[in-house]
Amino acid sequence: MYAQCSVVSSSAITRLTKEVEVSFGEHVSGAPQRRESFWARVIAETTVASVGIALLSCALIANQRFLDRHFVPSFFLPRHWYVVLQTSGRLAVAILGTWLALVARRRTGRFAARTPAGALRIVIAVVLALGASELVLNRVHLRPAEWLSAEDEPRRQPDPRFGWTWVPSRTGHKSIGGRVIDYAIDPAGYRVSSVDEPVDPERPTILFTGESVMFGEGLTYAESIPAQVGAMMGIQTANLAVHGYGNDQAYLRLETELPHFRRPVAAVSLFMTALFGRNLDQDRPHLGPGLVWLPGEQRSRLSSLAKLLVPYRADTTVERGVRVTQEVLRAISKLARAHGATPLLVVLQFGHEEGPEQVLRRRILDDASIPYVLIDVDSSWRLPWDRHPNARAAHAIAAAIVTELRGRLAVAATLRERKGRDERSWAYSSN
Repeated sequence: MYAQCSVVSSSAITRLTKEVEVSFGEHVSGAPQRRESFWARVIAETTVASVGIALLSCALIANQRFLDRHFVPSFFLPRHWYVVLQTSGRLAVAILGTWLALVARRRTGRFAARTPAGALRIVIAVVLALGASELVLNRVHLRPAEWLSAEDEPRRQPDPRFGWTWVPSRTGHKSIGGRVIDYAIDPAGYRVSSVDEPVDPERPTILFTGESVMFGEGLTYAESIPAQVGAMMGIQTANLAVHGYGNDQAYLRLETELPHFRRPVAAVSLFMTALFGRNLDQDRPHLGPGLVWLPGEQRSRLSSLAKLLVPYRADTTVERGVRVTQEVLRAISKLARAHGATPLLVVLQFGHEEGPEQVLRRRILDDASIPYVLIDVDSSWRLPWDRHPNARAAHAIAAAIVTELRGRLAVAATLRERKGRDERSWAYSSN
């Protein structure tokens, strides 16, 4: 019996020893796990809270004055729509930031504490997804922001100097406002009434530069601004405008085309504060300070997409754009005069000029003493479901241009006549 008790006691002691060893082992091994869970929770909560606070701070800082300084006017959105979208976006950012900082932070922390490895896998998956997206977008041929659709009429083609130009010797058709519009481009790349009737560079000509407004988007050739000016003045016109062009591209095109004309009468260029943002684009060939030609900058595709969705502009970018635009507009005037043509800068304003637009116009033009004619257009004179001017607006603009050109050409003729008399008088007195 004693032996039996000894065996039972020995067995009990053995089991107790094993239980202690297991319990101790679990305690020892659980300490690192608890430490890992603790730090995973701290890191997750800190990260989410930081993002939330950053978003909330952005929403508080981005008041309307800030937005007007960093988001330049838009041609395609009326001012009040632009403000509504900005305010809505600011409110959404504030709500998201608050939710991240107060609600999502704790939930993310608890999840990371329970499954640290799972949280790490999610982070890795997000990083890999961003990398994969960048690789996929790199395989897609991205065009500059002002030329996203390859199938749009009139058709464009890449150009190493300007970024893009019209496909020459072609007529395209486009349905706008219930009408089918013909876009005829002659061999030189100018819009004409028919491909069979190209612009004659030997004739006296008024040249027009600009973008879709000057080109006549949604208008027949006869309704376009250059065609109406030509009809009123009885002078041939050359429409050099190309959709999506900034002022620097318009200048480069004029610089290339103007020497081809034997008797240029005038060079009419266009500026709109609502289109100033194009002058800030650097994803296409552009002019830098000093009118230095620069190739398009290559950026991350994801960052380019983000900039397209949220067109934020830094102060340095806007200031640089102001200076380059001033240089470009002066250069257009100088170029025209060098070829014996009268320069005319047309500034279009559709409807009431809002404060930010007025400040920008004066900053670019008036502060630099750049002469221009401001043409106010009724805001309702636009194409249906489109922001481009309709035929009525184009006629009003053309009439204002004709009035201004006639006055300037008369003054120029008087000065030439006076100069001729002075030269003849000097020659006579010398003899």
